[in-house]
Amino acid sequence: MMRADLRRCLFMGGLCAVSTLSLAGCDLAPAYHAPHYVIPTTWQGQAPFAVAHPMDDSIRAEWWKTFADPQLDTLEAAATAHNGDLQAAAERFLQARAIVSEARSDLLPHFGISFGASNNKSSAERLFRYKGPITDSDEFYGGMASWEPDFWSSIRNRVRLQKDYAQEQAAEYASARLSLQAELATDYFTLRGLDAQADIYSRSISYYEESLRVTRTRLQDQAASRLDVARAQNQLYTTQAHLLDIQAQREVMEHAIAVLVNEAPSSFHLSPDSHLNASRFALSPALPSDLLERRPDIAMAERQMAQANRAIGIARAAFYPHVSFRMDGGFDDNGFNLANLANSMWSYGATVTLPVFEGGLRRAQLQQSWSAYRETRDHYRMTILNAFRDVEDGLSRTNRLDGENGRLRAAVDAASQTQDITMNLYKGGLAAYLDVLIAQVSTLEARIQQVEVQTRYLQAQVGLIRACGGGWSMAELPAQDRLFSIDPLQYSHLHGAPPAGDVPAPRTHGPEPEDDLTRPVLSALPTR
Repeated sequence: MMRADLRRCLFMGGLCAVSTLSLAGCDLAPAYHAPHYVIPTTWQGQAPFAVAHPMDDSIRAEWWKTFADPQLDTLEAAATAHNGDLQAAAERFLQARAIVSEARSDLLPHFGISFGASNNKSSAERLFRYKGPITDSDEFYGGMASWEPDFWSSIRNRVRLQKDYAQEQAAEYASARLSLQAELATDYFTLRGLDAQADIYSRSISYYEESLRVTRTRLQDQAASRLDVARAQNQLYTTQAHLLDIQAQREVMEHAIAVLVNEAPSSFHLSPDSHLNASRFALSPALPSDLLERRPDIAMAERQMAQANRAIGIARAAFYPHVSFRMDGGFDDNGFNLANLANSMWSYGATVTLPVFEGGLRRAQLQQSWSAYRETRDHYRMTILNAFRDVEDGLSRTNRLDGENGRLRAAVDAASQTQDITMNLYKGGLAAYLDVLIAQVSTLEARIQQVEVQTRYLQAQVGLIRACGGGWSMAELPAQDRLFSIDPLQYSHLHGAPPAGDVPAPRTHGPEPEDDLTRPVLSALPTR
């Protein structure tokens, strides 16, 4: 009977061991699939844009070169290479990769060594002192090893979660780079628009100075009144004041561009250029379904959802037994003969912990992880909708502003003709100066408005390119098997890691070009 009980116990023990081993590597995270939404097949934006085609046919990585502006090309290159915020985003990606390697370390056994010595003396006059030696010495050295088998894939899911987070940081870097490039292009076109306005005001001031001279001459000839002179002076001084305001705005915008390219505003200068970019090109934004692969912010939201899915598996694994193994060994001696086998000591064993009652702690954590996952799904859906809105807004703005700009060009031509004709009539005594003033005000307003709309049109083109992802694709995210920053046995070159994806390798120690904020990185800017 005892032999049968023994066989039964051995059988049950073997069955439990086989069951445990069969569950090793069991992934408790739900099967992850990104949501599939029913989305529009095309965009509502109309001409001048053609039927949508894949963005590879129209928008490239260096999309700003489409504007054919050498100064903008130089600025974009400087900002991408030296901007501090962008470099900080690259460092955050490296930190995320280091966390991946840190999480992977828990899958491997851990080894360590320990050694030490001590010497102690007790008081000989101590009350109730033990009648023995009052001095004692101890020397020891040994090693230790520990390992936690990942039966429920809790550690593996932590590694996978950190990999998803590292990919999210890579997408965040791409988003920061696109934002930087778009902000720089927008600021640059704003500055050039201000240059064009300053040129208009300067030419108008010269025209108004000539008008004032003509009016004063006519006053001397008693062919005009003091009222005409006062009106001419008011028009001249007001326009001069507007020019000063435009110049102040330009200086502020120039300072903003200097910061983007990592240069001190006091040492940065862009020569004025009144020839506002007149590039008109049709953009073919990606199909709505392709846009999901093109926007870095959508990729970030999707990776956040993948992380939340892995967190569910980690929360589920907390309900199962936690197993760990540990072994210690070495030599311990009260003298100096540590190598004696009799002085050897060791200990080894396994620990299994299983939660029984914790007041609902782990169930609450599991419930929270499911809620967090659903929250990321909602955020992902809203990110997609906002991306669609950005593209539709960009199509609407570029289309309408392009048409508005064409009408204003015609209005400027008509206003200029009116101004010249009215001035000639006034010189001949066939028109009142009030008519001349009205014509001058209308011409100035038309020219300024046309430049403002042209500037907004260029900014809208930049905004549409940004809304379409700027030529980026999720295929540029680093593969998960290349996210480890170090190897388990690597002990050198720890200041950085090889590049992964489209994120550049981290910088090395020592002086860097970015440290000199007064360097004339744009001293060789081309001029037109």
